[in-house]
Amino acid sequence: MSVKIRLARRGRKKLAMYDIVVADSRSPRDGRFIERIGRYNPNTNPAAIDLDQDRAVYWLMVGAQPTDTASSILRYKGALMKKHLQVGVAKGAITQEVADERFAQWVATKEAKVAGKVESLMSAKDKAKADRLEAEAKVRAARQEAIDAREAAKKAEEDAAEAARLAAEQAAAAAINASAEAEAPAAEEVVAEAEAPAAEAVAEQPVAEAAAPAEGGEEAAA
Repeated sequence: MSVKIRLARRGRKKLAMYDIVVADSRSPRDGRFIERIGRYNPNTNPAAIDLDQDRAVYWLMVGAQPTDTASSILRYKGALMKKHLQVGVAKGAITQEVADERFAQWVATKEAKVAGKVESLMSAKDKAKADRLEAEAKVRAARQEAIDAREAAKKAEEDAAEAARLAAEQAAAAAINASAEAEAPAAEEVVAEAEAPAAEAVAEQPVAEAAAPAEGGEEAAA
């Protein structure tokens, strides 16, 4: 029986996750399998991989053939490296202690690389966040400046309108005062003209009264 190590899809639409399974090569892709040896989630960065390495190495040692994607996962997690070392142990090229030491060194180097990648991603994420916050701050500042400019223009218009209203009121008051001052001499002249005949009548009245007795005396003398 030909055995393959491959991925079996699960999860929902547009958010697929996969089981890493050992299955008969004649079985459907997502059909029955012999054993599940891990899980793979490509929706995170870096991708999340949970692998039973010992079982993966066992199946590789007994001839299971991984698909291209499964082979990349096994290489990334060190299963292929461990299998290579175990083949050397089986052939007597190296001892188990040497194989374990080399594998531990490989794991340490791999973990350092992964940690560096995660740190780089976090730094890039933090930088992107900082850039986004800075851009948002600039947008808010520009929006506030526009609001302040509109309010300043509105206040300037209101001040100009108020100044124009006060100027109009002052001009109207000045015109009224000027008209009143122009009318005052004319009224005085009218009053003076009205009082002049009365004064003349008063002045002439004693003369008439004085002349009246004289005429009576003359009649009496006659």
